[in-house]
Amino acid sequence: MAIAGDNNDWVQRLVVMRHGDRIDQFNDLWVRRAERPWDPPLARDGFERAWSTGRKLRRIGFPITRAVVSPFSRCLQTASEAVSALCAVVNDEVDLFTVESSKDVRINPCKVKMSIEYGLCEVFNELAMSGYRPKSTESWFPNISDLEDNLPKGTIDPDYDHLLEEMPQFGETVEEARIRYNNIIQAIANMYPRENILLVTHGEAVGASVTFSERYSVVFEVDYCGFSVLERQVSMGPTGEAVPGEFKVVSKNGTDGVQWTLLSEKA
Repeated sequence: MAIAGDNNDWVQRLVVMRHGDRIDQFNDLWVRRAERPWDPPLARDGFERAWSTGRKLRRIGFPITRAVVSPFSRCLQTASEAVSALCAVVNDEVDLFTVESSKDVRINPCKVKMSIEYGLCEVFNELAMSGYRPKSTESWFPNISDLEDNLPKGTIDPDYDHLLEEMPQFGETVEEARIRYNNIIQAIANMYPRENILLVTHGEAVGASVTFSERYSVVFEVDYCGFSVLERQVSMGPTGEAVPGEFKVVSKNGTDGVQWTLLSEKA
C-alpha cells in the first residue's frame, strides 16, 4: 500500500530500475551461439547485482507491493532476484547480507505481485537489438505464460490487464520509445494508484522517467540496476475515485546509479 496522508490523501511511489549486467557485454562468443541473440540473459555479476539491489530496496523506506517487468530475459532475471530479496523470509535482516543470490532463500510470494508488460521492452530497433533484424515468420519471445516461468512461483498476478498485447512496431526511434515509456509508466501507476510499484526495464526507460518528471533534465548515465524513484500525491475524489497529481523525482542525482544534469529553462 502507498503511504496515507491527511484527508484521505496518500503518496504513491514508483521505482524505475534498469536490469543487471548482461552476458554479451562479458562474453563475445555468446552472441554467435545464441538462439535468440537479441535477448541476452544476465551474467553472473548481473545476478549478484540484482540481488543486492533488491536488498537495498527492502530498506528503501516504503513497501513495494507490485512489480511490472519487461519481457527480455535480463529483466525477468533481474526482477526475480530483486523481488526474491523483497519477499525473503528471514529471522534477522542481517541474514540477507550473508547470501549472494535468491538460491535456497524462502520467500513469501504474497508480498509482491508480478506481471510482464511488453510496453516496458527495450527500444525496439535494429541498433538496440545488437544489429539484428527479425524474419517475417519469427517470434521474438515465447508466450507470456512461458515467460512467467522465469519469475518466482506464486508471485504472478493473473488479473493483470496488459497495456500492450504484443511488441511495439519494429524500427521505432529513441524518441518514440521514450514517449512509449512515459505513457506506459503513467498507465501502470494509474492502474494501481494505491500501490508502490517496481518497474524493471531498460536504461532508456529509466532515463525517460527522470526527463519526463524533471522537464529540463538530461540523463547521461544509468548503471546496471540503477533506478529512479518517483513520487506523487493521490487524493480521493467525491465518489471515491483516485485523483492523482504529477510525479516528481525524489531520488538524488547520482546516488542510485542514475546521473543527470539540469539545463536552464531558457536553454
